[in-house]
Amino acid sequence: DLTIITSVEAQISGLGKITLPAKKLLDIVSRLSDGIINFELNNITMTITSGKSKFEILGISANEFPKIEYLTEEDNEVDIDLKPFVLGIKEAGFAAASYESNNNLLSGVVCDINKNVLEIASTDGNRLARARKIVSNKDDKTIKLIVPAKVLQEFLKISYFIDEETVKLYTKNSKIMIKSDNITMISNLMNGQYPQYNKLIPQSLPKEAKINVAKMISAIERVSPMVNEKTSIIKLNFTQNNLSLMADTPESGNSEDQLDIIYSGEDILIAFNYKYLLDVFKNIDSENMIICMNTNLSATIIKPDNEEDFIYLI
Repeated sequence: DLTIITSVEAQISGLGKITLPAKKLLDIVSRLSDGIINFELNNITMTITSGKSKFEILGISANEFPKIEYLTEEDNEVDIDLKPFVLGIKEAGFAAASYESNNNLLSGVVCDINKNVLEIASTDGNRLARARKIVSNKDDKTIKLIVPAKVLQEFLKISYFIDEETVKLYTKNSKIMIKSDNITMISNLMNGQYPQYNKLIPQSLPKEAKINVAKMISAIERVSPMVNEKTSIIKLNFTQNNLSLMADTPESGNSEDQLDIIYSGEDILIAFNYKYLLDVFKNIDSENMIICMNTNLSATIIKPDNEEDFIYLI
C-alpha cells in the first residue's frame, strides 16, 4: 500500500545490501550518541558499532524484500510547491474517514490541481474540510487524485526533512509517486467517484460568531469530561456576545463553561460532536475563527477570520 525510500550520505568502503528488522534497527540507532555509526555486513549479520557500543543484528537477504515499482519521468509529472501542499494537507486532510479500506473513497483525500490552484478536501460523511492554495503550475497541468489519507499523513511527518521548495508528483495506472531529492513515496491511488462536496457548502449563513481559538479549545476540553461517551455531544448556546458550552451524561452529571465572543444574532442552541470541533480548532493556524450558522439543524461552517481559502463544514 505504501513504499517510502530515503537516502543519507555515508562513507562507503564496500558495497552491500541486506534487509533488517526496522523496529530493532531504530531502537539501536536512536539510543546511540551523536557521531559516526559503522555498519559492517558479514553474510546476513550486520555489526553496528559506535564508540564503545556494539550490536549484531541478524537480517535476511535483500532479495526477500518486495520489489519496488518506481514511476518514471515519462509518466504524468507535476511539480508542486511544497509549502502550500503541506499546509493544505494539514488543514484539509484530517476529516477523512478513519477506517482503513481501499474500497471506501471517504478514507481518501482529494487533491485537485487546476492551473495555479490546488484544492485539497476530505469528508467522512458528517463533516467536510476544504482548503485552496495558490501554487506555481508552469505547464498549466490539470490533475485530480484521490490519495489514501494515511499516505498523506505519513508525507506530513517526513516533509520536515525535505529541503527543496518543490516536490514532483508522478501518476500512472492508479499509482502515485511523490519525490524529492532524498525522499520518495509510492502509493496506490483510490478509484471512483468522490462525492461532489462543493455542492454541500451553503452560500449564505446569516448568523456569525467570532471566537478566540485558544480559549475555545480550553473551554471544550474543560467541558468534555462530562460528555456522553456514546454520543460525544456538546451543546453550544449562542447569545448576545456570549457562548455557553454544555455537556451532560444522565448517570454521571453535567458541565458548563462560558466564553466572551463577538455575536449579535438571534439566540441559537446547537449541538456538535465535540471531537469534530477540536479537530478544526487544533489544525488551523489562526487566532480567531468564524462560526457561520443558520438553524440548529442545518449545516454549520467554521473558517479562519484571516483567510478565505479554508472552510470546515459540520
